[in-house]
Amino acid sequence: MQNPSKPYGKRQIQFDRRYLEMATIWGKNSYCKRKQVGALIVKERMIISDGFNGTPAGFENVCEDESGKTKPYVLHAEANAITKVAKSGNSSEGATLYVTTSPCMECSKLIIQSGIRRVVFSERYRDHTGLDLLKKAGVEIVEIVPNE
Repeated sequence: MQNPSKPYGKRQIQFDRRYLEMATIWGKNSYCKRKQVGALIVKERMIISDGFNGTPAGFENVCEDESGKTKPYVLHAEANAITKVAKSGNSSEGATLYVTTSPCMECSKLIIQSGIRRVVFSERYRDHTGLDLLKKAGVEIVEIVPNE
């Protein structure tokens, strides 16, 4: 029987790498100067949502203040992808989240509540408490170092 969170079987790692590449490209849509982060939610071999870090709808597309610090209302790529899938009426239950940077604590809470079962990322965020929370909740964590 096929594992629903790994629908590509033996080729799963190849697809994980490709989806991460796609998330990296998607992150380039961000207007943030300090860091551009992209995210994709994949379920049953389909991309059901995407997101990148940026300001909420209707706000100017400026993520940093004059001193270069990220504005407090900037949404992370994961939060954008999760709220987008919720707004669409689709379910992320059992899905995989591909995100270029590991989730922070706040995004990890959203990931758990949204039913995402797997998180694949390529760069560690400076604060690892989000990863610790995901592990505690039984979410599978996969770190893929680019170009390996």
